Amino acid sequence: MAVPTLLAARLLGIPSVLWEGNVVPGRSVRFVARRATALAVSFPETADALGHPRAFVTGTPIRALDADPDEARARFGARPGERILLVFGGSQAVRRINTAVWGALPRLAEHVRVVHVTGDDGYPAALAAREALPADLRDRYRPFPFLHEDMTAALVAADLAVGRAGSSTLAEAAAFALPIAIVPYPHASGHQRRNAESYAAGGAAILVEDEDFDADRLVEVAGLLSDPTAHAMMSAAARDAARPHAADAVAELVLALALGRELPTQDRIDAVARGGR
Repeated sequence: MAVPTLLAARLLGIPSVLWEGNVVPGRSVRFVARRATALAVSFPETADALGHPRAFVTGTPIRALDADPDEARARFGARPGERILLVFGGSQAVRRINTAVWGALPRLAEHVRVVHVTGDDGYPAALAAREALPADLRDRYRPFPFLHEDMTAALVAADLAVGRAGSSTLAEAAAFALPIAIVPYPHASGHQRRNAESYAAGGAAILVEDEDFDADRLVEVAGLLSDPTAHAMMSAAARDAARPHAADAVAELVLALALGRELPTQDRIDAVARGGR
């Protein structure tokens, strides 16, 4: 809908703000970007690529972040000091991630609690994998077809995540200072891989190619939970990358144009996106 809406706005003299969440913009965004009055993006590379004179790095708007860490950990049965590995694949191609979890599960459950979002198709196999574990380890594997409203609690509770490289996934992990192993979906025109590269370059993530992700690689990644120094460094890098109030930053641009005010500076937008006022 962005193309006809922005073209109509341009013809009618109505100011507009276009937001793009991926490092690599899609064709429609590239076509209409310069027709927007202002451009909001999640990654600095996107602003450079589109060459818009009024481009602002706002980050990616995300869901509300109000969850108590202790309550969140209790929601998933974690005992004091127990580490939680959160694994989810999004809506696309979760089979490889699910298969890696089930292959690694006997080794993982000995050391960490695994919260696993399987999708509907993977849930029956996840229940079977849980029953195959020794009785004293079964509670340490919590599969769910989806988490919906509880996804925020899972992100708050987790010590390490494994997931795809959608813009929202990375933004939410950063908002909770959560280290993440990123397995980019390989059939998204390279968008997810470029997102992952940009995010991992700051030290907040480990990038694992889809074809390399298996049970052994998952166990290797989970080893981060046994390395407090490396974990703390990744968590700090994620915190530095976070723009948890990106929605407020985008709103600031919209309101400035709607009220005929001068657009804010990038410094102001960055401060708002990071939680300053």
